[in-house]
Amino acid sequence: MTRYDLDSGIPTLAVALAEHMNADELKVLATLTKTRAPTRKAELVEHIREYLEGDRLRTVWQGLDDLQKAAVAEVVHSSDTTFPAERFRAKYGRLPDFGAVSRWPRDQPPTALRFFFYAVERGGGVMPDDLKERLEAFVPPPVAATVKSLEELPAAYDRPFERWNARTKKEEHGTEPIPLTVRETERSAQRELLSVLRLVDAGRVAVSDKTRRASSATVDAITAVLEGGDYYPFVPPKDKWCDENAGPVRAFAWPLLIQAGGLAQRSGSRLTLTRANDTRTRTHCLRAGERHLVVPASSDAAFRRALRDVGFLLAECVKGQTGKGKHGLTAASSRREAIADTLAECPVHGWIAAAELLRLVRASDNGFAVSRNAWHLYIGELQYGSLGYEGGAGLLEERYLLCLLFEYAATLGLVDVAFIPPAGARRDYHSLWGTDDLPFFSRYDGLMFVRVTALGAYCLGTAEDYKPAPVEVKPVLRVLPNLDIAAIGADLEPGDRLALDAYAVRTADLVWQLEAGKLLAAIEEGRSVDEIREFLSDRSGAPLPDTVARLLEDVAERGARVHDRGLARLIECADPALAALIANDTRTRTHCLRAGERHLVVPASSDAAFRRALRDVGFLLAPGGATVSKRRRAGATEAPNQQGAEA
Repeated sequence: MTRYDLDSGIPTLAVALAEHMNADELKVLATLTKTRAPTRKAELVEHIREYLEGDRLRTVWQGLDDLQKAAVAEVVHSSDTTFPAERFRAKYGRLPDFGAVSRWPRDQPPTALRFFFYAVERGGGVMPDDLKERLEAFVPPPVAATVKSLEELPAAYDRPFERWNARTKKEEHGTEPIPLTVRETERSAQRELLSVLRLVDAGRVAVSDKTRRASSATVDAITAVLEGGDYYPFVPPKDKWCDENAGPVRAFAWPLLIQAGGLAQRSGSRLTLTRANDTRTRTHCLRAGERHLVVPASSDAAFRRALRDVGFLLAECVKGQTGKGKHGLTAASSRREAIADTLAECPVHGWIAAAELLRLVRASDNGFAVSRNAWHLYIGELQYGSLGYEGGAGLLEERYLLCLLFEYAATLGLVDVAFIPPAGARRDYHSLWGTDDLPFFSRYDGLMFVRVTALGAYCLGTAEDYKPAPVEVKPVLRVLPNLDIAAIGADLEPGDRLALDAYAVRTADLVWQLEAGKLLAAIEEGRSVDEIREFLSDRSGAPLPDTVARLLEDVAERGARVHDRGLARLIECADPALAALIANDTRTRTHCLRAGERHLVVPASSDAAFRRALRDVGFLLAPGGATVSKRRRAGATEAPNQQGAEA
């Protein structure tokens, strides 16, 4: 084994001393034995090995401080023998004191922890296999990673700032309070999903055929139906060179989520409600969509599938995500599972800082990497702005976590969020090349706190069942005997407005009128009278007037009296006698119907059988453009067994 062959670990303590330390390092380490040490390397190896034999190993371990004991325990009770420096720092706040085994005067002297870890080129070092096996007998397991949570949020977030004071000619540092905006999502997600599905039903959701992302007009339409709008309203920038608008978040996520959840599919350039089979109507789709955020059985699968299938855009300023950098991205499923496992360890209904959650991800061995090779992800220019330099990988991990929580988990109602404007919210990217003019690194930078909801706890598997709080139903419509529908109050949701526009004719800003023609058009598009009746009853909170009930019954009856039996072929015969002959012949009459004097109708399902039977009768179905001469037409009935023709 060579000094750098560490992929399979270090088998024994003797190998660690002989192969991974030189004579000078061994001499420094031997000073910890407090005995006279030899000078030759082979003798030094044997001297240190004998020192750690028997109960002496336990005595040395007991002399470690608490942080050093934790370092030993983390490796002894793991499947690996390498010291996890980054995970340890995230879990305990700092690294243990290893000291140094070099002879440089500026280096700290070694500590007893150096007896347990070797090959410092692996960061914190590697524990020999035989040493780990002996330590398992008396080293207790390490403490589990914990997360700090708050029962109540502060009114404001202290945002750090750096600004140049032109008067004093100095740069000022400090913090300034920024009010926190809190958005509770569990209940609103249910209503927003139904509103977005009604937009889809109205044909107003257009998406790209390649990226499945919504167009800008669609984003504006979705923003209009979201409760309170999106997280950050658009504000006209004062300076075109410094636009601090974050852009859409929930409005961007909803079209992707309903596609990934199987509630909508692309048809051309627009989304349509998914039909699982021929009997599934729009009513069932809308109710299924509502159940996805109310009924736990369907929520669990839908959320996991949605979070697995949606695509992410880490930050608009990061280039290469769709180019060469795309090939180095890790599997999205592993990243999301790591975050989901970490969220499952968080207390329900407790506010957790985003930075604390990222620390828990790394401390609980749920760490993830966004890219295996971040050198092709860059800001501004590849050579200088590559994220492969030190600090770039951690920046990507944090922004991915913020993106998943803010844009998707919160949109689905899994977590509540507390946020501030993204501009100036985080300063961890300022050391990167090309970021001097960026007001923020990503639109998710303003997310400061998250709180797992009851629905989120169920979907994460930490709660056995989920019982949504009863929804308070307030009458928002008044259905009048003159067939008018008037909105009362200001609680009419955008989704309800879309539904009314589909069922009735708008006569004023908050007044609609039921008309038979509009109702028939709604039924023709796939809606049902029962859906309309249920909608009006629920939103009005009172029985429907008799005139409205009779209108709905009349429309339902009219809609059921004419049926579509499928496609058929229209056959034209040369004369009425030939049409009567074919319609009454025992071989063909079961496959066709008489339609006028010279025409027959053949259902598409009987087309092949009709053609065979027609040949048995002695005729052939000619192409649609064929013509029959007058002489042949006159003699067609005189020779029924002779080959005939049709036009």
